[in-house]
Amino acid sequence: MARDIQLKERWNELVEKLSAQFADGDSMDLDAIIYLVGVQELGQYHRTYKKDEKLNLMHIAICRLLEPYGYYEFNFFDEDGWPHYTIKEQLPALKAGEQSVLMKDAIVQYFVEKEYIL
Repeated sequence: MARDIQLKERWNELVEKLSAQFADGDSMDLDAIIYLVGVQELGQYHRTYKKDEKLNLMHIAICRLLEPYGYYEFNFFDEDGWPHYTIKEQLPALKAGEQSVLMKDAIVQYFVEKEYIL
């Protein structure tokens, strides 16, 4: 149970910090943070993205976030600088709440690794 409490505290800290920095204090949701990770991983910050590119950014983020869990593996960067991943292991069937917890844990670990939060 202590791990759940720590995850909740870190998640709240992260949302607060990211929201202040990127959303003028409006609370960012899970999808917005996943999108932000995708932009970070692509590294092309100062451009406008089309709708399909935004979905691709979220896909990049999910692959990168779940890579440490053994589900994806980085493969290569294409000629436009977009990272590509291969599936190493299929994700287990998870309920919506379980998916949310997995993604929040992965996001928190990502930002700890980047030293954005402790």
